[in-house]
Amino acid sequence: MPNAVLAPTFKYNNTPASRRIRERLKQAGQAFRANDNISAFIREDELDELRLEVEGRVKDMLSALVIDIDNDHNTVGTARRVAKMFIDEIFAGRYRAAPSITSFPNVSRLNELMIVGPVTVRSACSHHLCPIMGKIWIGVLPNTDAELIGLSKFARLCDWIMSRPQIQEEAVVMLADELERRIRPDGLAVVMEADHFCMHWRGIKDEQPTMTSSIMRGAFLENDALRREFLELRNRGHQ
Repeated sequence: MPNAVLAPTFKYNNTPASRRIRERLKQAGQAFRANDNISAFIREDELDELRLEVEGRVKDMLSALVIDIDNDHNTVGTARRVAKMFIDEIFAGRYRAAPSITSFPNVSRLNELMIVGPVTVRSACSHHLCPIMGKIWIGVLPNTDAELIGLSKFARLCDWIMSRPQIQEEAVVMLADELERRIRPDGLAVVMEADHFCMHWRGIKDEQPTMTSSIMRGAFLENDALRREFLELRNRGHQ
């Protein structure tokens, strides 16, 4: 995203960082939903401001829950820790640019099924901000004229996409879109299996439910045998 997008067209007088960032997004006509990456609209020094702002809002929330954050030794630093956790860790995929991914030519003109996984992923449900803990399997049928990426790069992209509040069904689509854009394969398959703590921790508090989502594109959608091979190998590695 061009740096020019960060130049505001109006003056600010002690305006909170969140408002400045929000105004830039609105001026550019960019969405800022829970699972959108907004890193291009944030100046590097504004993340420090944003942490402090979030810390203050978390203090307000704790106070509204009638928790004595001034005298309870267990919660004195909770707001600061929560702000850092949200911005630098569990929601980092919103505030950080995509990881640098080095690709290399498909010199050997590989065109056989490749499977990556299971990749352990952690996300958060955008409905209750409860953890989503799971694993992802990726099937790739390389294009002989396109690029390849290393094994660790798949894991980095998974972490970047998953480190934001969202629902699982949309997360796998976003990951598939990102992979297709980068490696332009003839076929792509993504399967995610995860536990949702909004079911374990609250609500019916069921210990068993696991959600599985799958995306099949290109050759995996058109070729039944290839799709079966991927799913069988994935299931075998899952046992």
